[in-house]
Amino acid sequence: MLKTYAYPKFPYRQSAAQRDGVTQRHPVVVIGAGPIGLTAALECAARGLPVVVLDDNDTVSIGSRAVCYAKRPLEVWDRLGVGERMVEKGVRWKVGKVFFGNDLVYSFDLLPEPGHKMPAMINLQQYYLEEYMVEACGRSPQVDLRWKHKLLSLQQHADHAVLTVETPDGVFRMEADWVIACDGANSDTRRMVGAEFSGQYFQDRFLIADVVMKADFPTERWFWFDPPFHTGASVPGGAGTPTSVLLHKQCDNVWRIDFQLGWNADPEEEKKPEKVIPRIQAMLGSEVDFELEWVSVYQFACRRIDQFRHGRVLFAGDAAHQVSPFGARGANTGVQDIDNLVWKLQRVLDGQAGPALLDSYHDERAFAADDNLRQSTRSTDFITPKTPGSLVLRDAVLELAHHEPFARTMVNSGRLSTPTPYLHSALNTPDADSFAGTLRPGTNAADAPMADAQGRPGWLLNHLGPDFALLCFGPAPVGEVRFGGLSARVLTVGRDLIDSEGLLAQRYDGRPGTVYLLRPDQHVAARWRQFDTPRIQAAMARCLGH
Repeated sequence: MLKTYAYPKFPYRQSAAQRDGVTQRHPVVVIGAGPIGLTAALECAARGLPVVVLDDNDTVSIGSRAVCYAKRPLEVWDRLGVGERMVEKGVRWKVGKVFFGNDLVYSFDLLPEPGHKMPAMINLQQYYLEEYMVEACGRSPQVDLRWKHKLLSLQQHADHAVLTVETPDGVFRMEADWVIACDGANSDTRRMVGAEFSGQYFQDRFLIADVVMKADFPTERWFWFDPPFHTGASVPGGAGTPTSVLLHKQCDNVWRIDFQLGWNADPEEEKKPEKVIPRIQAMLGSEVDFELEWVSVYQFACRRIDQFRHGRVLFAGDAAHQVSPFGARGANTGVQDIDNLVWKLQRVLDGQAGPALLDSYHDERAFAADDNLRQSTRSTDFITPKTPGSLVLRDAVLELAHHEPFARTMVNSGRLSTPTPYLHSALNTPDADSFAGTLRPGTNAADAPMADAQGRPGWLLNHLGPDFALLCFGPAPVGEVRFGGLSARVLTVGRDLIDSEGLLAQRYDGRPGTVYLLRPDQHVAARWRQFDTPRIQAAMARCLGH
């Protein structure tokens, strides 16, 4: 039990198909009701896809676990109707500070420009995140969320998968056109399909201590290299070795503190209150009152699956990739997996695209995973130098960063999560015209404040809808462009959207006549300097893998 949160207990219910002994086929079955599985359920529901979610537990995650959520995942959750509640409950922040010993090396701002609906980051305990999404699933007739359902085995056929599931009422079978595996780093589903999961384990351990206290620290990310209150002498076998500490504020006056312990630490011993409390007192001072909320010791890895698609099974989140916690790339990356996947799955199920479109899910998200693994590995190597020479170099960079701006770009306390653009995706239509700025094909659309035709204030991303959209800076000859059974709705700046602060044109280099084709996942598919229906249709066809 936690001091600040009461865990809900969700009821197990026997399905009618199980009761009647019927093997029922479902369009989509999701394995795992963590943040990624619940996001998948809500995304399917938003796109009209009936979805069954299986989870072997009957409550939300134990402990605060993931706490940092970045702007892009918040935009995805906002589209699914839960983002505003998360932001309201969470702690907003955008400033980080890096210390070396007692000295402030430098600070940074993750979102220095105004005019975005979602903040750069919020800190929110994972159990709140899951609770809000479970409630949203309960309001959707498209979502069948089944607790105490454990996947025992999975067999694949040409056009479906057969799942054997264990419940308190016994074992039964169900079928799925497609399975989305979101069952975490120790995924049973991954083992069942024989997928390989390769990469690097890091020989280091960190202590997470969530403490309840009223403190006057600002709502910023503070990271210490070699803090005086947590030296190498205070970790097992660590005399003379580098150490680090990370501090974050969560809601309910809960603070997350990460202590680097070193590889020689005994996880069970270091979790004991008599070991944890002195570390926190050394950091905060003996006069600060606090209570331990949750304690864990972890070792991390940087790994990913060989293929995100294995036949009828599609992997997402930690089931597909693991990163170190520095940079908040775990859950944030998993949400973007789902953002990429489900619109493609919808097109395949609707017969508007062939299953080969799902291969682009692997192409785009494996590329993003590799980028995240690279960034995460670099962060870990900087935070935990492996050789004396690496330590000398790191400390020299930190010293220089006090007064030399160029050195600050070399300091790596965890490059914080940002979306990886799919710049080389086969679904992109390359630019034929000249553009300024960074919104190249494959990049997620930038939000901006605007008003609708009635003058009501709002945000661009909330107006794009779940399908293809055409953002036009100037009059368009038609109200939509159709390709096959699909249509791209035209949104004209100046008529449908009022660029109330001029930021829309600025961010999209929106000279008169400019047109952007945006994918259903709010990524730029193509852009031109004039409206050309055949070119738009060709770009839509390319987006569908034709």
